[in-house]
Amino acid sequence: MAQVLEFKLPDLGEGLTEAEIVRWLVEVGDVVAIDQPVVEVETAKAMVEVPCPYGGVVTARFGEEGTELPVGSPLLTVAVGSPTADTDTDTDTDTDTDTDTGAETEGSGNVLVGYGTGAPPARRRRVRRMAADVVTSVADAPAATPAPAAETRGRDDGPVPVISPLVRRLARENGLELRQLTGSGRDGLILRADVEQALRAAATLEATTQEATLLPPATLPTTTTTATTTTDIDGVTRTPLRGIRGAVADKLSRSRREIPDATCWVDADATELMRTRAAMNAAGGPKISVLALLARICTAALTRFPELNSSVDMDAREVIRFDRVHLGFAAQTERGLVVPVVRDAHVRGTEALSAEFARLTEAARTGALTPADLTGGTFTLNNYGVFGVDGSTPIINHPEAAMLGVGRIVPKPWVHEGELAVRQVVQLSLTFDHRVCDGGTAGGFLRYVADCVEQPAVLLRNL
Repeated sequence: MAQVLEFKLPDLGEGLTEAEIVRWLVEVGDVVAIDQPVVEVETAKAMVEVPCPYGGVVTARFGEEGTELPVGSPLLTVAVGSPTADTDTDTDTDTDTDTDTGAETEGSGNVLVGYGTGAPPARRRRVRRMAADVVTSVADAPAATPAPAAETRGRDDGPVPVISPLVRRLARENGLELRQLTGSGRDGLILRADVEQALRAAATLEATTQEATLLPPATLPTTTTTATTTTDIDGVTRTPLRGIRGAVADKLSRSRREIPDATCWVDADATELMRTRAAMNAAGGPKISVLALLARICTAALTRFPELNSSVDMDAREVIRFDRVHLGFAAQTERGLVVPVVRDAHVRGTEALSAEFARLTEAARTGALTPADLTGGTFTLNNYGVFGVDGSTPIINHPEAAMLGVGRIVPKPWVHEGELAVRQVVQLSLTFDHRVCDGGTAGGFLRYVADCVEQPAVLLRNL
């Protein structure tokens, strides 16, 4: 007899409490496999495909597209085969010919928060009936059996701490065993950066040659927008602050409310920086983006001025300084402003930074960023010059302590070596939390960045 398991909306990480159903990927009566994506949801941080930890037949869905559900509410129910069905311990091959239309009920070992899907690899259980038969048996059952919320049917070494469907998919497509990794996230959570680092170490990934840019393409993929607007009789349109727009509003308001920020800026001659980039790209190999060079300069400056790679805990009245630089960069997308994070940017070279910026930018454009891609930053680089503006006073990305803003690089009159010349000039601005340092430190950081822009060879001192 089939057993009905209820799959609830899992905690997708970083304290998210709700998500909006964008698109159902399965229908009632469909057969699903373990870890198969069943619904696409939009959180305040990203668009995420949610995989189901059970294999079987979908018997019910909860919520229409556009519905906002709190974490822990039912998403769907799945009918799985009887636990007493075929338990062949010697082989992974099920000899019952009816199993071709079924799905495995064994766990994958890749765990969503609140769900244990691990199972001994030697014991295979499959759905023993055709989809229609399973649905019929479910209809005859007296009541649905809820899924145990914290059950961990796992291997002796415990479940794999993974919450991102993209992380699991990336590991699966490249044949990587997640149990061999040590997660760098909170409580040992395995992040996408951990998987990518392992793949790089194994020489299975090649650096991309795609040029990173923050501007969205002329034609962006259509993203379902479910926020409703209403117009009153006076012609006033009201749009709810939901999803990414709402999250941005909350974060920026909190930054302005809590952080006593100050801004300093300087013009710099970027002619030599642009020549250096052109020479690097002419030498062959992966292309180097301007953003990657600026990021490399940022990480070098933070080595000299680590006070700016920090945050403030006012409850404990402490300044928390970070040894690692997780560099965020502002990216404008059709869905709004997002800040993807390059993990361990301080140990990456310009080629690796270019590749990571390109990957994250493309993920931002397509709505494929995960919550892990958008959190944990310690310093932000904002290249607003791509919008054709020279300067700005950035709002700090709370709870960080500083943000470097970069304007457009344009030809301007400039005194060079005592003579008036046309040079490539850029305005740099630094907004910083005055609680972590004074103007001398902030000015020193900005001046070092400007010196590196004007004379890239200055970076050699830190190599």
